[in-house]
Amino acid sequence: MTASLIESHATASPALVFEARGLKKEYDGGQVQALRGVNFRITQGEFVVIIGPSGCGKTTLLQMLGALDVPSAGILHYRGSSMAEMPDPSAYRAREIGIIFQAFHLLPTFTAVENVQMPMFETDRPASTRTERAVELLKSVGLGHRLDHFPAKLSGGEKQRVAIARSLANGPAVLLADEPTGNLDSENSKHILELIIRLRREQNMTLVLVTHDLNIARMATRTIQMKDGLIVADLQTPASAA
Repeated sequence: MTASLIESHATASPALVFEARGLKKEYDGGQVQALRGVNFRITQGEFVVIIGPSGCGKTTLLQMLGALDVPSAGILHYRGSSMAEMPDPSAYRAREIGIIFQAFHLLPTFTAVENVQMPMFETDRPASTRTERAVELLKSVGLGHRLDHFPAKLSGGEKQRVAIARSLANGPAVLLADEPTGNLDSENSKHILELIIRLRREQNMTLVLVTHDLNIARMATRTIQMKDGLIVADLQTPASAA
C-alpha cells in the first residue's frame, strides 16, 4: 500500500474499499475451518452488518479486515492493494482503520484521555496535539467530564464510549465493530449504537459491524449473513438510521 493511497482516502469518490475472493481460514492443521471460501465487496460509505450464530466465522472475518489475522488461502484487497503484501499492518490499523471491541481493551493504568491517545503514537503528532485531539473526541462522545478518570471508575457504557473515541483518534476511513454492545445493558446498547451510527454518518465512514442481533441488522444499509464459515445471504436493507 502506497503512502499516496493512505493519504487520499478522505477525498476519493465512493469506491471499492474491501474485496475478498475465496477467503479461507483454517486452524489446527485444517481440522477447524473458520472461513470456507468467502467472496464479497464493500464500497466506501456502506454500513454493513455481519450476522450469524457464534462460531460462524464473522469475528474471524472482521479480524482479517483489520489486519489482525491473515487468511490461509484466498485474496483480500484494501482499496485495490493486497493486504497480504502490506509492509506494516500496524500503520494500516493506525491510519486507516478504527476498531471497537466488545471487551473495550482499555489500558487500566491510563486515564480516558490517555487511552484515546494510544493510536496517535503511530503518527508524528506532537504531545499537545494528541491531547487536544483526545479531549475533543471524548467531548464528542459525551465524556468531557470523565477525561482524567481511569477505566475502573467508568461504567460499561462509558468505557465503550472511550473505546469509540479511541477508534476515531486518527480519523479512520473505516470503522470495524465486533459486538460493540455485547457487554452492555439494553439502555446503554441503544445509546452506543446511536452514537456509532451518528458518527459514521457525520464522518462518511465505512462501517462494518459484527453482531448476532437482528435488530441491529435492520439499521444497516446491507446485511451479510454467515453460517459455518460461508456467506449464505447478502442483502441490501433500507435503513433510515443509516
